[in-house]
Amino acid sequence: MIRHKLPKYVRHYQDRTGAWRIYLRRPKMLQVPLPGPLFSEAFWIAYHKAMEGGTKTVVDVGSSRTVAGTFDALITAYYKSSAFTTLAKSTQSTYRNQLEKFREAHGTKPVAALKPKHVDAILGEIASKFPPQANKLRKRLLKLMSLAVKWGYVTENPVQNAEHIKYKAKGYPTWTDGDIEKFRRHWQEGTPQRLAFEILLYTGLRRSDAVKLGWQHIQGDYIVATTKKSGDVVELNIPIHGSFRKILDSTERKHLTFITTAYGAARSEKAFTNWIIEAAREAGLPPHRSPHGIRKAACRTLAESGCTALEIMSITGHRNIKEIETYCVAVNKKRLAHSAVTKAHGAA
Repeated sequence: MIRHKLPKYVRHYQDRTGAWRIYLRRPKMLQVPLPGPLFSEAFWIAYHKAMEGGTKTVVDVGSSRTVAGTFDALITAYYKSSAFTTLAKSTQSTYRNQLEKFREAHGTKPVAALKPKHVDAILGEIASKFPPQANKLRKRLLKLMSLAVKWGYVTENPVQNAEHIKYKAKGYPTWTDGDIEKFRRHWQEGTPQRLAFEILLYTGLRRSDAVKLGWQHIQGDYIVATTKKSGDVVELNIPIHGSFRKILDSTERKHLTFITTAYGAARSEKAFTNWIIEAAREAGLPPHRSPHGIRKAACRTLAESGCTALEIMSITGHRNIKEIETYCVAVNKKRLAHSAVTKAHGAA
Protein backbone atom coordinates (compact mmCIF):
# COMPACT_ATOMS: atom_id res chain seq x y z
CA MET A 1 0.00 0.00 0.00
CA ILE A 2 1.39 3.42 -0.98
CA ARG A 3 1.18 5.89 1.88
CA HIS A 4 1.33 9.62 1.22
CA LYS A 5 2.43 11.98 3.96
CA LEU A 6 -0.47 14.11 5.16
CA PRO A 7 -0.20 17.86 4.56
CA LYS A 8 0.78 19.96 7.56
CA TYR A 9 -1.87 20.13 10.32
CA VAL A 10 -4.21 17.73 8.50
CA ARG A 11 -5.85 14.93 10.47
CA HIS A 12 -7.48 12.05 8.58
CA TYR A 13 -9.37 9.39 10.51
CA GLN A 14 -12.37 7.06 10.50
CA ASP A 15 -15.09 7.91 13.03
CA ARG A 16 -17.25 5.50 15.00
CA THR A 17 -19.80 5.25 12.17
CA GLY A 18 -17.11 4.18 9.69
CA ALA A 19 -17.10 7.51 7.82
CA TRP A 20 -13.77 9.14 6.99
CA ARG A 21 -13.17 12.63 8.40
CA ILE A 22 -10.61 15.22 7.31
CA TYR A 23 -9.79 18.26 9.45
CA LEU A 24 -7.24 21.05 9.48
CA ARG A 25 -6.14 21.47 13.10
CA ARG A 26 -3.71 24.29 13.72
CA PRO A 27 -2.51 25.29 17.21
CA LYS A 28 -4.80 27.85 18.87
CA MET A 29 -7.16 27.83 15.88
CA LEU A 30 -10.59 26.35 15.40
CA GLN A 31 -10.52 23.07 13.51
CA VAL A 32 -11.77 23.26 9.91
CA PRO A 33 -13.52 20.34 8.17
CA LEU A 34 -12.11 19.64 4.70
CA PRO A 35 -13.88 17.89 1.81
CA GLY A 36 -12.78 14.51 0.51
CA PRO A 37 -11.46 12.48 -1.02
CA LEU A 38 -8.06 13.16 0.46
CA PHE A 39 -5.66 14.80 -2.06
CA SER A 40 -8.53 15.55 -4.47
CA GLU A 41 -8.84 18.96 -6.16
CA ALA A 42 -11.65 19.98 -3.81
CA PHE A 43 -9.52 19.00 -0.83
CA TRP A 44 -6.51 21.05 -1.96
CA ILE A 45 -8.61 24.13 -2.71
CA ALA A 46 -10.21 24.04 0.74
CA TYR A 47 -6.89 23.24 2.42
CA HIS A 48 -5.03 26.20 0.91
CA LYS A 49 -7.95 28.53 1.60
CA ALA A 50 -7.99 27.50 5.26
CA MET A 51 -4.20 27.81 5.53
CA GLU A 52 -4.38 31.37 4.20
CA GLY A 53 -6.13 32.41 7.39
CA GLY A 54 -9.78 31.76 6.80
CA THR A 55 -10.28 30.50 10.36
CA LYS A 56 -10.78 32.21 13.69
CA THR A 57 -8.43 31.99 16.63
CA VAL A 58 -9.84 30.21 19.68
CA VAL A 59 -8.41 32.81 22.04
CA ASP A 60 -11.22 35.11 23.21
CA VAL A 61 -13.23 34.41 20.08
CA GLY A 62 -15.40 37.39 19.25
CA SER A 63 -14.61 39.28 22.46
CA SER A 64 -13.93 42.52 20.58
CA ARG A 65 -17.20 42.48 18.61
CA THR A 66 -19.78 40.76 20.79
CA VAL A 67 -23.11 42.36 21.57
CA ALA A 68 -24.27 42.30 25.20
CA GLY A 69 -26.95 39.72 25.91
CA THR A 70 -26.17 37.53 22.91
CA PHE A 71 -24.81 33.99 22.78
CA ASP A 72 -21.57 35.47 21.46
CA ALA A 73 -21.20 37.37 24.75
CA LEU A 74 -22.33 34.45 26.91
CA ILE A 75 -19.97 31.91 25.33
CA THR A 76 -17.05 34.37 25.51
CA ALA A 77 -17.78 34.88 29.22
CA TYR A 78 -17.99 31.10 29.72
CA TYR A 79 -14.54 30.60 28.18
CA LYS A 80 -13.11 33.02 30.75
CA SER A 81 -14.95 31.52 33.75
CA SER A 82 -13.57 29.01 36.24
CA ALA A 83 -16.25 26.58 35.03
CA PHE A 84 -14.23 26.32 31.81
CA THR A 85 -10.64 27.24 32.69
CA THR A 86 -10.39 24.52 35.37
CA LEU A 87 -11.23 21.78 32.84
CA ALA A 88 -8.48 19.65 31.31
CA LYS A 89 -7.05 21.10 28.09
CA SER A 90 -8.38 18.18 26.05
CA THR A 91 -11.86 18.70 27.54
CA GLN A 92 -11.70 22.43 26.80
CA SER A 93 -10.89 21.67 23.18
CA THR A 94 -13.81 19.24 22.89
CA TYR A 95 -16.28 21.67 24.48
CA ARG A 96 -15.07 24.53 22.28
CA ASN A 97 -15.62 22.53 19.12
CA GLN A 98 -19.17 21.70 20.19
CA LEU A 99 -20.06 25.24 21.28
CA GLU A 100 -18.47 26.98 18.30
CA LYS A 101 -20.70 25.05 15.89
CA PHE A 102 -23.70 26.25 17.89
CA ARG A 103 -22.26 29.75 18.06
CA GLU A 104 -21.76 29.93 14.32
CA ALA A 105 -25.50 29.47 13.80
CA HIS A 106 -26.89 31.32 16.83
CA GLY A 107 -24.14 33.60 18.20
CA THR A 108 -25.83 36.90 17.33
CA LYS A 109 -29.20 35.88 18.80
CA PRO A 110 -30.30 37.11 22.27
CA VAL A 111 -29.95 34.58 25.07
CA ALA A 112 -33.24 35.71 26.64
CA ALA A 113 -35.15 34.68 23.50
CA LEU A 114 -34.20 31.00 23.79
CA LYS A 115 -37.22 28.86 24.69
CA PRO A 116 -37.61 25.09 25.21
CA LYS A 117 -39.24 24.77 21.78
CA HIS A 118 -36.16 26.34 20.20
CA VAL A 119 -33.85 23.92 22.01
CA ASP A 120 -36.05 21.01 20.88
CA ALA A 121 -35.84 22.19 17.27
CA ILE A 122 -32.05 22.72 17.35
CA LEU A 123 -31.35 19.36 18.96
CA GLY A 124 -33.99 17.58 16.89
CA GLU A 125 -32.32 18.61 13.64
CA ILE A 126 -28.95 17.30 14.84
CA ALA A 127 -30.46 14.14 16.37
CA SER A 128 -32.04 13.19 13.04
CA LYS A 129 -28.53 12.58 11.70
CA PHE A 130 -26.18 12.29 14.69
CA PRO A 131 -27.99 11.50 17.97
CA PRO A 132 -24.79 11.34 20.08
CA GLN A 133 -23.76 14.85 18.98
CA ALA A 134 -27.21 16.18 19.85
CA ASN A 135 -26.95 14.70 23.32
CA LYS A 136 -23.49 16.21 23.84
CA LEU A 137 -24.67 19.64 22.71
CA ARG A 138 -27.62 19.39 25.11
CA LYS A 139 -25.17 18.89 27.98
CA ARG A 140 -23.11 21.89 26.88
CA LEU A 141 -26.19 24.10 26.57
CA LEU A 142 -27.54 22.92 29.92
CA LYS A 143 -24.36 24.13 31.63
CA LEU A 144 -24.15 27.28 29.54
CA MET A 145 -27.71 28.31 30.34
CA SER A 146 -27.31 27.52 34.03
CA LEU A 147 -24.51 30.09 34.01
CA ALA A 148 -26.76 32.44 32.05
CA VAL A 149 -29.25 32.27 34.94
CA LYS A 150 -26.46 32.87 37.45
CA TRP A 151 -25.08 35.83 35.50
CA GLY A 152 -28.45 37.50 34.94
CA TYR A 153 -28.99 36.84 31.24
CA VAL A 154 -32.24 34.94 31.94
CA THR A 155 -34.36 33.96 34.95
CA GLU A 156 -34.75 30.25 34.13
CA ASN A 157 -32.93 27.56 32.19
CA PRO A 158 -34.96 26.56 29.08
CA VAL A 159 -32.78 23.52 28.39
CA GLN A 160 -34.08 21.84 31.56
CA ASN A 161 -37.57 21.72 30.05
CA ALA A 162 -36.43 20.60 26.61
CA GLU A 163 -36.84 17.00 25.49
CA HIS A 164 -34.09 14.55 26.41
CA ILE A 165 -32.31 12.91 23.49
CA LYS A 166 -33.05 9.19 23.52
CA TYR A 167 -30.94 6.83 21.49
CA LYS A 168 -29.18 3.53 21.91
CA ALA A 169 -25.46 4.15 22.05
CA LYS A 170 -23.33 1.52 20.37
CA GLY A 171 -20.10 2.55 22.05
CA TYR A 172 -16.70 1.20 21.12
CA PRO A 173 -16.66 -2.59 20.58
CA THR A 174 -14.80 -4.62 23.19
CA TRP A 175 -11.88 -6.53 21.69
CA THR A 176 -12.64 -10.25 21.70
CA ASP A 177 -10.16 -13.02 22.50
CA GLY A 178 -10.03 -13.65 18.77
CA ASP A 179 -9.15 -10.00 18.11
CA ILE A 180 -6.39 -10.11 20.71
CA GLU A 181 -4.90 -13.31 19.31
CA LYS A 182 -5.04 -12.03 15.74
CA PHE A 183 -3.41 -8.72 16.66
CA ARG A 184 -0.59 -10.43 18.53
CA ARG A 185 -0.04 -12.82 15.66
CA HIS A 186 0.32 -9.96 13.18
CA TRP A 187 2.31 -7.54 15.36
CA GLN A 188 5.18 -9.51 16.84
CA GLU A 189 6.97 -8.63 20.08
CA GLY A 190 9.42 -5.81 19.55
CA THR A 191 7.12 -3.76 17.31
CA PRO A 192 5.81 -0.45 18.72
CA GLN A 193 2.24 -1.47 17.91
CA ARG A 194 2.57 -4.61 20.02
CA LEU A 195 4.10 -2.67 22.95
CA ALA A 196 1.28 -0.12 22.88
CA PHE A 197 -1.32 -2.90 22.74
CA GLU A 198 0.16 -4.76 25.72
CA ILE A 199 0.32 -1.55 27.76
CA LEU A 200 -3.39 -0.96 27.18
CA LEU A 201 -4.35 -4.57 27.91
CA TYR A 202 -2.23 -5.09 31.04
CA THR A 203 -2.97 -1.69 32.61
CA GLY A 204 -6.51 -0.88 31.44
CA LEU A 205 -5.46 2.77 31.23
CA ARG A 206 -7.29 5.40 29.23
CA ARG A 207 -5.51 6.47 26.08
CA SER A 208 -4.77 9.88 27.64
CA ASP A 209 -2.83 8.15 30.44
CA ALA A 210 -1.32 5.37 28.31
CA VAL A 211 0.48 7.82 26.00
CA LYS A 212 2.16 9.44 29.02
CA LEU A 213 3.37 6.20 30.59
CA GLY A 214 7.15 5.77 30.84
CA TRP A 215 10.00 4.32 32.88
CA GLN A 216 9.49 6.95 35.57
CA HIS A 217 6.19 5.24 36.45
CA ILE A 218 7.78 1.83 37.05
CA GLN A 219 8.41 1.47 40.77
CA GLY A 220 9.40 -2.06 41.74
CA ASP A 221 6.59 -4.43 40.90
CA TYR A 222 4.05 -1.64 40.35
CA ILE A 223 3.13 1.00 37.83
CA VAL A 224 2.49 4.11 39.90
CA ALA A 225 0.69 6.88 38.04
CA THR A 226 -2.02 9.47 38.48
CA THR A 227 -5.06 9.69 36.24
CA LYS A 228 -7.27 12.74 35.86
CA LYS A 229 -10.88 12.73 34.68
CA SER A 230 -13.25 15.70 34.93
CA GLY A 231 -11.00 17.40 37.46
CA ASP A 232 -10.67 14.40 39.80
CA VAL A 233 -7.14 13.04 40.31
CA VAL A 234 -6.71 9.38 41.28
CA GLU A 235 -3.42 7.64 42.08
CA LEU A 236 -3.10 4.17 40.60
CA ASN A 237 -0.84 1.37 41.77
CA ILE A 238 -1.08 -1.29 39.08
CA PRO A 239 0.76 -4.59 39.75
CA ILE A 240 3.02 -5.60 36.88
CA HIS A 241 2.03 -9.02 35.56
CA GLY A 242 4.88 -11.44 34.89
CA SER A 243 4.18 -11.55 31.15
CA PHE A 244 4.10 -7.77 30.97
CA ARG A 245 7.34 -7.57 32.97
CA LYS A 246 9.07 -9.64 30.27
CA ILE A 247 7.87 -7.21 27.63
CA LEU A 248 9.13 -4.22 29.63
CA ASP A 249 12.49 -5.89 30.25
CA SER A 250 12.97 -6.32 26.50
CA THR A 251 12.08 -2.68 25.77
CA GLU A 252 14.92 -0.22 25.17
CA ARG A 253 15.18 2.77 27.49
CA LYS A 254 15.54 5.38 24.78
CA HIS A 255 12.59 7.70 25.32
CA LEU A 256 10.66 9.35 28.13
CA THR A 257 7.45 7.55 27.17
CA PHE A 258 6.91 3.97 26.01
CA ILE A 259 4.54 4.96 23.20
CA THR A 260 6.26 7.20 20.65
CA THR A 261 6.22 8.15 17.01
CA ALA A 262 8.83 6.85 14.55
CA TYR A 263 10.89 9.93 15.47
CA GLY A 264 10.80 9.28 19.21
CA ALA A 265 8.23 11.95 20.08
CA ALA A 266 5.30 11.23 22.39
CA ARG A 267 2.02 10.55 20.59
CA SER A 268 -1.04 12.73 21.11
CA GLU A 269 -4.29 11.10 22.25
CA LYS A 270 -6.12 11.46 18.93
CA ALA A 271 -3.13 10.46 16.83
CA PHE A 272 -2.65 7.43 19.09
CA THR A 273 -6.26 6.35 18.57
CA ASN A 274 -5.95 6.57 14.79
CA TRP A 275 -2.63 4.71 14.92
CA ILE A 276 -4.13 1.79 16.88
CA ILE A 277 -7.22 1.68 14.64
CA GLU A 278 -4.96 1.49 11.59
CA ALA A 279 -2.77 -1.19 13.22
CA ALA A 280 -5.89 -3.25 13.99
CA ARG A 281 -7.08 -2.85 10.40
CA GLU A 282 -3.73 -4.00 9.07
CA ALA A 283 -3.93 -7.03 11.36
CA GLY A 284 -7.24 -7.97 9.73
CA LEU A 285 -9.51 -7.08 12.66
CA PRO A 286 -13.10 -5.85 12.17
CA PRO A 287 -13.70 -2.07 11.88
CA HIS A 288 -13.69 0.28 14.88
CA ARG A 289 -11.22 -1.64 17.03
CA SER A 290 -9.88 1.22 19.14
CA PRO A 291 -7.79 1.81 22.29
CA HIS A 292 -11.00 2.17 24.30
CA GLY A 293 -12.06 -1.27 23.10
CA ILE A 294 -8.82 -2.69 24.51
CA ARG A 295 -9.56 -0.95 27.82
CA LYS A 296 -12.93 -2.68 27.81
CA ALA A 297 -11.21 -6.00 27.08
CA ALA A 298 -8.92 -5.42 30.07
CA CYS A 299 -11.98 -4.92 32.29
CA ARG A 300 -13.63 -8.04 30.89
CA THR A 301 -10.49 -10.10 31.44
CA LEU A 302 -10.24 -8.94 35.06
CA ALA A 303 -13.92 -9.76 35.66
CA GLU A 304 -13.49 -13.21 34.13
CA SER A 305 -10.56 -13.78 36.51
CA GLY A 306 -12.91 -13.27 39.45
CA CYS A 307 -12.05 -9.66 40.31
CA THR A 308 -14.74 -7.59 42.00
CA ALA A 309 -15.92 -4.27 40.59
CA LEU A 310 -13.93 -2.35 43.21
CA GLU A 311 -10.79 -4.37 42.46
CA ILE A 312 -11.13 -3.58 38.76
CA MET A 313 -11.68 0.12 39.50
CA SER A 314 -8.47 0.23 41.56
CA ILE A 315 -6.56 -0.75 38.41
CA THR A 316 -8.40 1.07 35.63
CA GLY A 317 -9.19 4.29 37.48
CA HIS A 318 -12.92 4.19 36.72
CA ARG A 319 -15.01 6.40 39.01
CA ASN A 320 -18.45 5.06 38.15
CA ILE A 321 -18.92 1.57 39.59
CA LYS A 322 -21.94 0.97 37.31
CA GLU A 323 -19.63 0.95 34.27
CA ILE A 324 -17.62 -1.88 35.81
CA GLU A 325 -20.57 -3.82 37.20
CA THR A 326 -21.78 -4.51 33.65
CA TYR A 327 -18.69 -6.67 33.06
CA CYS A 328 -19.06 -8.45 36.41
CA VAL A 329 -22.77 -9.13 35.85
CA ALA A 330 -22.14 -10.53 32.36
CA VAL A 331 -19.41 -12.84 33.66
CA ASN A 332 -21.52 -13.94 36.64
CA LYS A 333 -24.43 -14.78 34.32
CA LYS A 334 -22.12 -16.92 32.23
CA ARG A 335 -20.86 -18.74 35.34
CA LEU A 336 -24.38 -19.23 36.70
CA ALA A 337 -25.55 -20.61 33.35
CA HIS A 338 -22.65 -23.08 33.32
CA SER A 339 -23.40 -24.06 36.90
CA ALA A 340 -27.09 -24.55 36.10
CA VAL A 341 -26.40 -26.83 33.11
CA THR A 342 -23.85 -28.82 35.15
CA LYS A 343 -26.37 -29.33 37.97
CA ALA A 344 -29.09 -30.37 35.54
CA HIS A 345 -27.09 -32.67 33.25
CA GLY A 346 -23.81 -33.33 35.06
CA ALA A 347 -20.31 -32.41 34.02
CA ALA A 348 -19.35 -33.12 30.43
